[in-house]
Amino acid sequence: MSGSVLRADFRLSFPAFDLAFQQEMDRETVVIFGPSGSGKSVALRAIAGLLRPDAGRIEVDGRTVFDRTAGVDVPAHDRASAWVPQDLGLFPHLTVLENVMFGMSGDRAGRLARARGLLSLTGIEPLADRRPATISGGQAQRVALARAIARERPLLLLDEPFSALDEVIRESLRSELRRLRRELGRGAIFVTHDLREAYLLADRLVVMVNGRVLQSGPPEGPFLRPADRAVAELMGFRNLYRGRVLEVGPDSVTVDVAGRRWRCASWAERPVVGAAVEVGIRAERVALRRASEALLSSTNVLRGTAVQDDAYGVNHLLRFRVSGEGAPLEVQVDLPARPYRVLDVARQPEWLLELVPADLHVMPVRDASGA
Repeated sequence: MSGSVLRADFRLSFPAFDLAFQQEMDRETVVIFGPSGSGKSVALRAIAGLLRPDAGRIEVDGRTVFDRTAGVDVPAHDRASAWVPQDLGLFPHLTVLENVMFGMSGDRAGRLARARGLLSLTGIEPLADRRPATISGGQAQRVALARAIARERPLLLLDEPFSALDEVIRESLRSELRRLRRELGRGAIFVTHDLREAYLLADRLVVMVNGRVLQSGPPEGPFLRPADRAVAELMGFRNLYRGRVLEVGPDSVTVDVAGRRWRCASWAERPVVGAAVEVGIRAERVALRRASEALLSSTNVLRGTAVQDDAYGVNHLLRFRVSGEGAPLEVQVDLPARPYRVLDVARQPEWLLELVPADLHVMPVRDASGA
């Protein structure tokens, strides 16, 4: 890709796992998402020049900064990237303004003007003469962002920078980061294990587990069309079932799930008849319908009995036991509070559950190695 901010293909070995990372990005926000210990921060530190890969090559803004075969390993401070670590790394003895100016090139008057402009851009100009110990966590995050931007590098590297903050401040900073990236036109790699944060920030979402990239693409891909069960579980799929393919048509696949024929219109890889597959549907996508014999005969409609109702915030997570034709199974439904009240769900345990084919996603069965 012409004008790529990053081309990376490298490997690192650890006692717990072997990391293999391959990505190419332009001036976009790439979010690396995965559970703790999956290798997200390790990959970011290798790109920044803080860890040396065992093999591979890294190119930042058209310049090779690491090539194990050629013996190239450019120091972190000479790479075209700016690093924001989890602990922010602010200098306690410097003021906010001095922290932002640190590392800038040029004469003092020019550096001072640019630093004040960045303080204004990030909304912290009134804090210019304060020291880090006297400002809040959210304000310190803005200082760290301003300092990273001040280095005028085409690639920002952010390692879970909002993890220690409360949700209100995190939401404000996420909006700030999106705005700054659009205005400055730089690339950014953001590491998080917060699914909502990943979805809100990403132009491209990289799902990583045990050192392996399981899926990469626009966030709606992993979120709605995961590559396999491991990705689906990370993306919050609550309804996952093992099945076998009965028919493959041009726009849908019929799968036997617990003795029931389900028509599915979404798949990670086009399956073949007889293949064992995983079938998933998000709890938010299951539709509740009032009992009707006519509707019960429709495609993908199940009769369920509510056996659990957990309220959380403005939603209800309902657990239904499905019986009748086929083996018993369980379906979970995530329902906002308003339709829950309008439908009077609490007073009626028996419902029909409609699984729309477009929301039923078919995935290949993989073993622990991903094969």
